[in-house]
Amino acid sequence: ADRIATVTVNRPEKLNALNREILDALDGAFQALETRDDVAVVLLTGAGEKAFVAGADIGALVKMTPLSGQEVSLHGQAVFRRIERFPRPVVAVVNGFALGGGCELALACHIRIASSNARFGLPEVGLGIIPGYGGTVRLARVVGFGRAVELTLTGAHVKAPEALAMGLVTRVVEPESLMEAARELAGTLASRGPLALRMALEAVYQAQEGTTDEALRHE
Repeated sequence: ADRIATVTVNRPEKLNALNREILDALDGAFQALETRDDVAVVLLTGAGEKAFVAGADIGALVKMTPLSGQEVSLHGQAVFRRIERFPRPVVAVVNGFALGGGCELALACHIRIASSNARFGLPEVGLGIIPGYGGTVRLARVVGFGRAVELTLTGAHVKAPEALAMGLVTRVVEPESLMEAARELAGTLASRGPLALRMALEAVYQAQEGTTDEALRHE
């Protein structure tokens, strides 16, 4: 609606936990949206009132071997990289728990806004594993090296106000106002020049991933 696409992870009975089916659906959705000229901005959220995405499906995790776990990790990284490289702004609308893979999914989006009851964290070390969908890469770029190391090694949960203070999200609103605030932000983005938005995104991310001279040339 109004050149704003809304993608919802719709598995509320499992707190929208990620499994292969959900990852494939996300990949397909963003691949399809990339070809549509009527989409200027994407809002990404989770179904229900409790969770954005509460993490990976634990039932699937316990069945993994080192080899199958590596394959799942590479697949998730590829899906999240598609979202990060999407040529139009992607806004994570975090309406609850964003833990593990859910936090990593939010980090792959270009902008994050959250409800006041949102919780963020990378709790993987408590399960004897490490973040596998880009959390060890993107968290430090967003909140700084020191905070990222502490959060990754402790697995601590971060409440919305603290997430705002550290720059993990840019805005916190009450749950009942979250989607309205997200659509207002998306409307502002959609009113900007589409080619300018695309090139600005490319330039900002080039600056994160390359040298200063390379980034300046790209700009």
